[in-house]
Amino acid sequence: RRPSAEMAPGECMKINTDFSLRVCLSHHELPWLDSPASGVCRRLLERDGTEVARATSVVRYQAGTRFPRHVHDLGEEILVLDGVFSDEQGDHRAGTYLKNPPGSAHAPSSADGCTLLVKLRHLDPGDREPVRVDMLSGTWLPGLVKGLEVLPLSSFRTTHTALVRWAPGTVFRPHRHYGGEEIFVIDGIFEDEHGRYPAGNWIRSPHLSTHTPFSTEGCTIFVKTGHLLTS
Repeated sequence: RRPSAEMAPGECMKINTDFSLRVCLSHHELPWLDSPASGVCRRLLERDGTEVARATSVVRYQAGTRFPRHVHDLGEEILVLDGVFSDEQGDHRAGTYLKNPPGSAHAPSSADGCTLLVKLRHLDPGDREPVRVDMLSGTWLPGLVKGLEVLPLSSFRTTHTALVRWAPGTVFRPHRHYGGEEIFVIDGIFEDEHGRYPAGNWIRSPHLSTHTPFSTEGCTIFVKTGHLLTS
């Protein structure tokens, strides 16, 4: 189901909830929907629920926006795509990844505005480690093939999250995704045998899916694996 221009209060939305299916879309083609907080709107990539929902969204804060303090009972992950996102822990510039574990709370804001990739209620209840990683100051490690650099973000049981930087012309070997794979293209163009994915594309591949990724022009992607074992 594609979201409409509005989300009715209390409406239960089912968007891309079948984890056995491959999904690929560009958030730039989706409508902005208002959230309950004034000045905050979102594009819904996947959603299962009402305002309390397992969800992946691109979220935009207008300048001067403040969101009420709230608790994340099943956690939250944030990747700052542009601008500066703020909460009680400080100011988080573009390229910062935040993991707020289950049971954590904060009152987010943005003085000058920002855009975020946000994942809600995807964390294991036992994953209690808060994480903050800045891609501009973090330690990038060599990848498994020449031309790849990896910045690990978080790991818990079968789930692994990282940023991966591809030099132009890099080709990775064919591989299978145990527990599935989710990719958000931050910059450049990511590719595989199924297509080309410019910045803003979101690709979710199911458990035991396979592909052979590469990048002709180079790119940076957010990658999460191993979290799609159950629907």
